[in-house]
Amino acid sequence: MNSNAANYGFATLAVHAGQEPDPRTGAVATPIYQTSTFAFDNVEQGAARFAGQEAGYVYTRIGNPTQGALEEKMAALEGGGASLAFSSGMAAISGIVLALVRSGDHVLADGTLYGCTYNFLSHVLPGFGVEVTFVDMSDARNVENAIRDNTRVVFFETPANPTLKLVDIASVSGLAHRAGAKVVVDNTFMSPYFQRPLNHGVDVVVHSATKFISGHGDVLAGVAVGSKEFMDAVRSTTLKDFGGVISPFDAWLLLRGLKTLHVRMERHDQNAGEIARFLEANPMVDRVYYPGLSSHPQHELALKQMTGFGGIISFELRGSLEAGKRMLNSLELCHLAVSLGDTDTLIQHPASMTHALMPREERLKIGISDGLIRLSVGLEDVADIIGDLSQAMKRAS
Repeated sequence: MNSNAANYGFATLAVHAGQEPDPRTGAVATPIYQTSTFAFDNVEQGAARFAGQEAGYVYTRIGNPTQGALEEKMAALEGGGASLAFSSGMAAISGIVLALVRSGDHVLADGTLYGCTYNFLSHVLPGFGVEVTFVDMSDARNVENAIRDNTRVVFFETPANPTLKLVDIASVSGLAHRAGAKVVVDNTFMSPYFQRPLNHGVDVVVHSATKFISGHGDVLAGVAVGSKEFMDAVRSTTLKDFGGVISPFDAWLLLRGLKTLHVRMERHDQNAGEIARFLEANPMVDRVYYPGLSSHPQHELALKQMTGFGGIISFELRGSLEAGKRMLNSLELCHLAVSLGDTDTLIQHPASMTHALMPREERLKIGISDGLIRLSVGLEDVADIIGDLSQAMKRAS
């Protein structure tokens, strides 16, 4: 992009950042550089690239032009110095956290997390000698009371999966930085279109790019964004040595998806707002969790740190767990499937699916009841989604 890139709006960056017509062929779409390795002009050039003295590509596990275009675009959209692309969201989360901790360190995490993130923090990290404490970060006083001299990372999602609980990004970041800890935030639910945590003091933003960044349900990928110095360090350590690198084809799929991110997020948000209001007014629904509703206990915080409310809703039906199962099994348009951020509407039962690895007592403590249902609102006509939910609820009753 030209020298005015810093002044461009989000939609322009989504379309153009990191991507220029190919200098050799003029191709507008970034080519898929499906190669594992790159040739050098001479021994001196190879040595200079390995030593980091000359820019250029060596091996796709360390860098690739298609991957590089994606990383440049994501850095621009999140407002960070640099970005790294990984093979999955969990590769991004584990790669970033492992780059920040050593044996004897402490990690402070919010208690409401995606199931695999919780499992990584609660079961994998302790095996490396890293202690992890979980607290409810919706109250910043819990962070202040739990942070230690050896706390190296403060990690949270906002909104949290699947309860849509929010964390005050600026307040928690301030507490963490005063204690010398780095703040890592999972921004998957909002995407950079509706929330930019780096602007509120966060050090590193991570995404399961499988979700809204891709938007089409056809790729596994992860992304992290932060300072150039830190991202360069991660590229040469946990990304390179653990090998969780994205493929050129998957990077290309994300580039394609990002060009419509702003359009898709607007529709996800519009549809979800209507469906949340429908659910809240439905006598079969006991409670709805959606930051865009004034009934959400942190609605004012959502207005403060988000520019939209996203496409994820959680709700609880009145009655038994069996009624919820009948409702889910009666859907005709919505897919009973995990994941989120797809063009298709997806619905799932966290207690038996995405959070099944979490002990029941821990689930209940953080608000994941046996009857909680998570809905990822797609891009269909909203009347058709509401119609499907309505007929399934009637069958369940």
